Amino acid sequence: MNMFELIDKLEMEHVLSGDEYCALIGSVTPELSEYLFEKSRRIRHQIYGHDIFVRGLIEFTNYCKNDCYYCGIRRSNKNAQRYRLQKDDILMCCEQGYGLGFRTFVLQGGEDPYFTDERITDIVSSIKRLYPDCAVTLSIGEKSRESYEAFFAAGADRYLLRHETANDKHYKKLHPPELSLQHRKDCLHDLKDIGFQVGCGFMVGSPYQTVQNLAEDMLFIKELQPHMVGIGPFIAHSDSPFNNERNGTLELTLFMLGLIRLTLPEVLLPSTTALGTIHPRGREKGILAGANVVMPNLSPVSVRKKYMLYDNKICTGEESAQCKDCLANRMKSIGYNIVVDRGDWRSPENNNIGIIPGKEEINELRS
Repeated sequence: MNMFELIDKLEMEHVLSGDEYCALIGSVTPELSEYLFEKSRRIRHQIYGHDIFVRGLIEFTNYCKNDCYYCGIRRSNKNAQRYRLQKDDILMCCEQGYGLGFRTFVLQGGEDPYFTDERITDIVSSIKRLYPDCAVTLSIGEKSRESYEAFFAAGADRYLLRHETANDKHYKKLHPPELSLQHRKDCLHDLKDIGFQVGCGFMVGSPYQTVQNLAEDMLFIKELQPHMVGIGPFIAHSDSPFNNERNGTLELTLFMLGLIRLTLPEVLLPSTTALGTIHPRGREKGILAGANVVMPNLSPVSVRKKYMLYDNKICTGEESAQCKDCLANRMKSIGYNIVVDRGDWRSPENNNIGIIPGKEEINELRS
């Protein structure tokens, strides 16, 4: 079976063997990618049309107790300028975002011990009380099941926790000994069991990553069946142990987005800021590879440059309205529309009628 036939098989069956994923990932060419993206767009259009969902990102703390080797806010980075937003600051971000049309707020931060369960539940319940028509997403790392249950009871709807890699040996090369892949996976299963819409994800091109590792990631997300998958290229941070490592590539990240869309057709799939960082039109290309979510930044401009997980992050100087308008115009330029609603995961029985992609979308991917 040739590579084009493998993509046909994935389109029909929504899963491949590990060896088949390896063969595809190891054989990326412009022609194969274009063939994949035509199919991933078509599936996305059948389910979500040309709608692009926006999530208002609030990066509320860059303190972190962990020391992950790839991360710019790791605890050992003495050059990081630390900050914490207080509850009133977060609610002000939500107020501004709500006025701009955001109906999902993503609270993202390092694993900061200052933000106890009590503080998080108070913040979440306050947002839900003020904006009951909005979804609240948390992305604050590994917690106990009891903590997750408290967050869910307070009104949190979604939880993002990237697994980073599904291979234990690779995981240990990216993280200090006190962190384990098994615990990360246990957290994801707990979150799903509790009732959260769950998001996992991984870096593309991280140090020591192999084609086999990426195939394992694909098999893991197929087994987990998350509602969201967040992936982006690895980008080195100058104050991390991986400061001299090569960055992940646009081409492979886009290819993985396409594979994820064919594997999990209904998944909510962001086109990330990291994609826009490695290529001026990276986020547009991500949408054209099958993604359907963008995440403008609602954080105060005064702290955006301090939440630096990797070098050269874009949009650190824009006001929230500028950030949203810029993305809306970018999406419009390739034939897509930012929509104002919660942007919930869509089950197969509620799919839209399919829309076939036009020539302008294919040309954008070629450029």
